Amino acid sequence: MKLGVFMVLLSGRKFEDALDYVASKGLKAVEIGTGGYPGNAHCNPAELLENETALKNFKNAVESRGLIISALSCHGNPLHPQKAVAKEFHDVFVKTVELAEKLEVPVVNTFSGCPGDHEDAKYPNWPVAPWPNDYQEILTWQWENKVIPYWTEWGKYASDRNVKIGLELHGGFSVHTPGTLLRLREAAGEVIGANLDPSHMWWQGIDPVQAIHILGRAGAIHHFHAKDTSIDPINVNKHGLTDMQSYANMLDRAWQFRSVGFGHDVKEWADMMSALRLVGYDYVVSIEHEDGLMSVEEGFSKAVQNLQQVLIEEPLGEMWWV
Repeated sequence: MKLGVFMVLLSGRKFEDALDYVASKGLKAVEIGTGGYPGNAHCNPAELLENETALKNFKNAVESRGLIISALSCHGNPLHPQKAVAKEFHDVFVKTVELAEKLEVPVVNTFSGCPGDHEDAKYPNWPVAPWPNDYQEILTWQWENKVIPYWTEWGKYASDRNVKIGLELHGGFSVHTPGTLLRLREAAGEVIGANLDPSHMWWQGIDPVQAIHILGRAGAIHHFHAKDTSIDPINVNKHGLTDMQSYANMLDRAWQFRSVGFGHDVKEWADMMSALRLVGYDYVVSIEHEDGLMSVEEGFSKAVQNLQQVLIEEPLGEMWWV
C-alpha cells in the first residue's frame, strides 16, 4: 500500500508548491480534485484536455517528485432534481473520466448523487426509514428511474475508457452503506466500487473493518480515504447520529470529523490496514483533512505520523513457516 493525500486541503497553495510539501512528508500518492464540491484549484479538466503541452507538464509535475495520481475526484450530485445543477456536476464527471483516461489514472471518485422524490422535485430527498410506506415508494422510484439507469450508462462510459468509479459512501446520497454500494454494483457492473472512507462508516454505526470485509470480498474497494470520526457520548443521546447541526457547532454536535488517531486509536487503524491487505486491497490510503480542531498542517502531519506506524507497504513474501 502507498500513503497519499487528497490535495484539496492544500488548495490555497500553488500546485507545484503543494506537491513539494506532500513529497517532503514522505508520501507516494496524490488524489486531485477536478471540480464539484472539492473544487478544481489544482486541476481543470477542460483546460488540460484542450492543451497537450499543459497536460504533459501537469503529469510531469507529479511524476518528477516520485508521486503517482491515485484518483481524480469530482464529488457532486449528478442526480440532483434541478436539471441545471445536475448537468453541471455531470459535465465535470464526464470531463474527469476523459482526463483520467489521458493521464492513465485508474479511478475517478465521486458521490452516487441523490434524486428528488418525483420528476418535478426541486430538492434531493434522502429516505432513511422504511415506514410510513411513502418512503419505500420514494426509494423504489429513485433507484429504478434515476440511480440505476444513470450509473449503468455512465459506468459503461468510464469502463470503456479503463476508468473505475469510486463512490464515496456518504450520508445524504443514495449510495451510503456497503449494502447500497453492492446493490448498485450488481445492477451497473464491476466498474462501480467504493471510495471507502471509515469516517462515514463510524457515524452511521458501521464498523469499518467489517465494511472492508463485506466490500473487499466482492472486489468492490477501488480507493480508500483516511479520515477519523469522534462520537460525543453525551451529545449523541441528545441529537442522535443523524445530527443536523452545522459541523461548525462542534461543542454541541453528536459527532465530528477528526484527523487519523484522534477519533479512534492507532490499533483500530492497524486493524483496518490488515483487513485491507487480507481482502487484497494493495493500493493507496489517501488522507483527507476535515478536522475542525486542528490546522491543516498539524492535522495532516499527525495523520501522516499515525498512519506511517500501521501502513503495510512491502509486498507479501512467502510463508516460510507454513
